[in-house]
Amino acid sequence: MAEELENTQQTVANKPERKPNNNRNGNNRPRRNDRDKRDRREADEFDKRTIDIRTVQKVIAGGRTMSMSALCAVGDKKGRVGIGLGKAKETANAVEKALTEAKRTMINVPIVNGTIPHEIIAKFGASTIKLMPAKEGTGIIAGGAARPILELAGIKNITAKNHGSNSKINTVRATFKALQSLQTAEQIAQARGKKVEDL
Repeated sequence: MAEELENTQQTVANKPERKPNNNRNGNNRPRRNDRDKRDRREADEFDKRTIDIRTVQKVIAGGRTMSMSALCAVGDKKGRVGIGLGKAKETANAVEKALTEAKRTMINVPIVNGTIPHEIIAKFGASTIKLMPAKEGTGIIAGGAARPILELAGIKNITAKNHGSNSKINTVRATFKALQSLQTAEQIAQARGKKVEDL
């Protein structure tokens, strides 16, 4: 009996101590304060723009239901930008959904000396956007919904022309598609298996 008691005491003594849980619920999930700090850091890292808010209606058997649609964009003005579209019954919820989608769809935009590396044309729906490089001091010559996307991407000098539909959603998506298709001379040379000087 004495030997069993002694073995039990040794087992308890050798058992590693459990670290206390981080929160009151008894699990090791990060506290709400930690999540809030992380959200604040992300909010400080990106600039946010609400490009368009509109009311949409859906016809159902019992009548019409109204909701809000928000078109937003986020960017760090250092070559990263994203767009998002959110729908909800409340405006605040629609904007929040749009910003969440925009952060999830962020892309890296190649910027050379404050402008884009080459001219490009992109089409989405009935909207066609043409982006052209510009020299230092030109600024952003673009109107409508394309301007905030270019600003959030961190482009300093560029000329943009929109043809066709003036729909903000189509214009934003066409601009985003154009930026997504940009390539530097190094990337083109690598894809062709050549040197930059041989292009």
